[in-house]
Amino acid sequence: MQQGVARSTEPASNSSIQPALTLLEKTPILLETLLRDLPDELMQWKPAPERWSIGEVLGHLADIEFVYADRTRRMVTEDAPRLQKYDPTSTVVIGDYARGTATENLGYFMKTRRSTVILLRSIPADSGERAALHSELGEITLHQMLSEWASHDLGHLRQIAELYRAHAFHPHAGPFQKYSNPKP
Repeated sequence: MQQGVARSTEPASNSSIQPALTLLEKTPILLETLLRDLPDELMQWKPAPERWSIGEVLGHLADIEFVYADRTRRMVTEDAPRLQKYDPTSTVVIGDYARGTATENLGYFMKTRRSTVILLRSIPADSGERAALHSELGEITLHQMLSEWASHDLGHLRQIAELYRAHAFHPHAGPFQKYSNPKP
């Protein structure tokens, strides 16, 4: 594998890994900025017993990081590896993401993401067409998987923002509540 791949000034191709990598690099910075100094009560608040708190979302992000990183390594080092469908019930016990504090989960996620970004930066820029055989989806490319990973990050960033909004601000907005409807 190539070390320290230089950023290209060329427009991203349809199989470029760069747009996803750029977002994956930003996620820990966005989370740390958004969540810095929030009270534990807010970080552990759940809108319903079966829903996740911010801390639990952070625990999930830290755990799923290993799945994506392992798949990436395999797709780059193996020819057409076979990947099993992700089964959260095989790795997560209900309520398991409540372990540790939100701050600990954020720190763990940031540490694992830094390692992942080092891995991703070492992959040749033209590796987007590397393929794997997914047990449910069939043939997938590295570009497609990294795009899903970036989309996954954005979905959970939105979820965290909605949890924050619904608990910290919406209840105190008085008559302005009619203008918004948080969906945590």
